[in-house]
This record gives sequence, C-alpha cells and structure tokens, in this order.
Amino acid sequence: MAPVTAVGEEMHALVERLYPLCRSITGDGVRATLDIVGEYLPLNVHEVPTGTQVLDWTVPQEWNIRDAYIADSTGRRVVDFAASSLHVLGYSVPVSQTMPLSELREHLHTLPEHPSWVPYRTSYYKPEWGFCLAQETLDALPDGDYEVRIDSTLADGHLTYAEHVVPGQVADEVIVSCHTCHPSLANDNLAGIAVATFLARALARETPYYTYRFIYAPGTIGAITWLARNAERIDRVKHGLVLACAGDTGQLTYKQSRRGDAEIDRVLRHVLAASERPHRVDEFTPYGYDERQYCSPGFNLGVGSLSRTPYAGYPEYHTSADNPDFVSPEAMADTLAVCREAFTVLDRNRRYLNLSPYGEPQLGRRGLYDALGGRSDTKQAQMAMLWVLNLSDGEHSLLDVAERSGLPFDTVAGAADALHEAGLIKT
Repeated sequence: MAPVTAVGEEMHALVERLYPLCRSITGDGVRATLDIVGEYLPLNVHEVPTGTQVLDWTVPQEWNIRDAYIADSTGRRVVDFAASSLHVLGYSVPVSQTMPLSELREHLHTLPEHPSWVPYRTSYYKPEWGFCLAQETLDALPDGDYEVRIDSTLADGHLTYAEHVVPGQVADEVIVSCHTCHPSLANDNLAGIAVATFLARALARETPYYTYRFIYAPGTIGAITWLARNAERIDRVKHGLVLACAGDTGQLTYKQSRRGDAEIDRVLRHVLAASERPHRVDEFTPYGYDERQYCSPGFNLGVGSLSRTPYAGYPEYHTSADNPDFVSPEAMADTLAVCREAFTVLDRNRRYLNLSPYGEPQLGRRGLYDALGGRSDTKQAQMAMLWVLNLSDGEHSLLDVAERSGLPFDTVAGAADALHEAGLIKT
C-alpha cells in the first residue's frame, strides 16, 4: 500500500468534511455535498425536475429533513438526528406523535449482532418512517410513552447531479462515476468521491489523450438519469470506471465490465498484476453499484468498478462504524495511484503500423541504439523496440505487446515513442 502522502491526507480531510451531511437520492444534502466538491473542481450542476421520465424510471419527489428525534417522558432525546444522519430511515415521511414503546418498536431498526452500531436503512419508493439506533440503546429504553418527531418534507423538486470534464486530445470519453446519495458513510461512498475529485485534479494538470468526464450522481436513479439525458452522445464513451468503497485497508478489487474483455478490463488486470499489489479481479454481476446501469444490455458500455473491499464485504458496511476512522489516507492514496496508473496505460495504448515491415530496419543508423546508451535497462529497451516493430501490424496494441513480451508497459510505450519519432511506425 502507498505510504502516507499529502494528497492522502487531503482526501481524508475531504471525507471528514463531507461526513456529517445528510445525503439522499435528492435534496439539499446532495447540493451541499456538491458545493464542497465544487471548491476543489469546477462543476456543471444539473437539476432534473420531479416527474421527469428517465428510461423506465421517474424522478421522484425531493426529500429534505431538518430535525428528528425520539424523546422520553422527561423530554430527553434518546435518539437524535442531530447526532447522526443515520438515525433516520432515509426518505421518512413526516411524523409527530406520542406512542408507547411497544408500538414504536415496529419503526425501529437495529443490528443485534453489532449492538453498539447504528444501521443505515432507506425507504425511497415506499412511504414509510422510522429510526435507526444501536441495539444497546433500544435495550436500555424502559416501557412507556415516547414523543416521536420527524420534521421532513416530500415535495416536488429536483434530482441533482454534477459533472466535471477534463478536456483531452480527442472527443472520445472515459467516464468516472461515484455516488452521492449515502449519508454519514465514509468508505461507502465518501472515499470514492474524494478519490474521484483528486483524480480529476491530477488529470487536469496533464494533457490526457481521452476526455475524462467525472459524474457525481445519486446511486441507481442518478446514473439512469445521466444515461437518459446523454443517450444521443453515449457512443463517445469508450471506457469507464465506477469508484466506491475506495478507502478501507482491504486489498484492491476490480469488478469487470459486462463485456469482460473491454479495454478497461484488460488495463486494470494488467496494472494490478504488474504492480504486484494484493488484489482480486471479479467477474461482472448485475448487482452492486452503477456499473450495472452503464453495463445494462442496451448500453453495454465498457465500464468496470474499482474498490477495495467490495460492497457488503466488510462488517462495517452500511453502519455507523463506517466512519472517518475506518478509512485511511494510505488506502485512498493507493486507490488514487492505481487509477492514475491505469489511465496512463489507457491513454498511451495505441495500435501502430510498421512502415518498414520487410525485414528488421537498421536501428543503429537512426541513432536509436545510441539513444539507449547508459541506461540501466538498455537490453530491455532494445527488446521493446524489436517487439513493437514486430507487432505493429495495425492489429496489436501496445498492451498486447507488453503482455506478450512480458516487458513493462512504460518501456514498451517509450520504445513506441522513439520509433514513431524516427518515422518507423505510425498510428
């Protein structure tokens, strides 16, 4: 794993700053989140009205919440939304009642197997209300009447998502997507937001080949909305990556696209293997994060998903234990480093055509061997030139060359640059 770096600490600070906000699939918490991200990147924010048809879905009413609590007979708040946004069932309808504990229990959610943790629960598309609390808190409540109040609104409004575009040398796009709908959950999803944000900043300091489009949207309905609103230009999307669970200390996990052989799949497999990081590669399944929307059969985009421990793969998932202490600057820096390595390969991966294919061209008289003098990897660089020349038939990419030759991709790409400059190959 990467050592602690300034960028790792900055990403962790962003997670801590975003953590208290109450996010959902709509509402002011999403806007507040995007306002903060907008301090790091210029964002194009989109507001899609309630009732808008988006593919097979409809943009729902907007949910906002100001306060919520359960108070005992003395007025003491035994459960308080102000202490954690997880305490309220997401999208709870407003309620103001007094009821006995026996009746209230039907609306309470706990984790008996982790009695000190508060679970995360939602009811987006079914009118309901409820509270989430620690089992040990519930166990300590005496029988009696409790005041129950949820000061929320469900009304026509908007679904909010945002984009940031890093211009490239070509209009073909790579999309990087993260979800903005979870409340106080640090690994799922704030670490993904932080890594995406700092990845965009890093790419903006370069001149990438592809255009990179970063999408900050609520899970499922947000990605569906983006796809519906961009259907006419979807053919520009050549590659994509969904970032989630990007900050825990587990090994890296790459989930392949539906295609399984998309270029992004090959690149991530290559980068992870070459780096010798502990990792695993999973096959695509139509469950998880928004890769399942981008990979739905009508679109079938080459979009994979990068995480550390995958969703539901760690006990803290969707609980109050997924807090800023659960994610580390080192892990987020490592995830960011892998993204940068992968996109470097993706950007440089080309197919070339050998302009002198009949016999081996004389490299010495073109100064190509002399240019290697003094390098510690002279022999490796020479072999890379020979491999590139031999496989530059318009059908093999540089990644093909690296995998077949067993040489590092950077060495192969450097050889291609030298051969291209010497006029021996062309794209």
